[in-house]
Amino acid sequence: MEILQYIISNWALIISRTGEHLAIVGVAVGLALITGVPIGVAISQNRRAAAVTLYAASILVTIPSIALFGIMIPILSLVGQGIGYVPAVIAVLLYSQLPIIRNTYTAISNLDPALREAARGMGLTRMQRLREVELPIAIPVIMVGVRMAVVMNIGVTAIAAYIGAGGLGAFILRGISQTDPRQLVTGALAVSVLAIIADFGLLGLQRLLTSPGLRK
Repeated sequence: MEILQYIISNWALIISRTGEHLAIVGVAVGLALITGVPIGVAISQNRRAAAVTLYAASILVTIPSIALFGIMIPILSLVGQGIGYVPAVIAVLLYSQLPIIRNTYTAISNLDPALREAARGMGLTRMQRLREVELPIAIPVIMVGVRMAVVMNIGVTAIAAYIGAGGLGAFILRGISQTDPRQLVTGALAVSVLAIIADFGLLGLQRLLTSPGLRK
């Protein structure tokens, strides 16, 4: 009951923190899409490049988030951005690369060769085949990678509160430091609910972007 009262009395702050959280995840995953999809398409043409790229992206994911923040603080301090929003966005951007690159690579490389031959037979150029045939078919798989990146990094962003980036993790941080279960539960609950809402929202977007012929 105390937790519910705390949530009601701090509703405006929760909304504000949620906005901060979404600003970090949204910008980072958006940048990851801009970089990850072209990389995934490019490495689908070369298996050796694909192996190296996916291995490097896998290594990034194995680095604990708090350790990655610790690594970036002295590096970004050289340009005056050692703590706060910028290192949080960079960390989430790095963590988002693997699911987006891997799913793009998988979708493009597993495309039915007969479809490519049919596109060539129609006189489509490489870019036209990519834009009009390959990417539309790959969108459902790419969107699965985006959903994975968003849900995973909503949790990672909670840790960014330790470097002053704000977000819902601030409740968890204060709850631990002040031994206040109300703040701790509020932060954990808000992060979980946000992840669920984001996943279902992106699932709806995935269905919307998927060609009607592929939905069945």
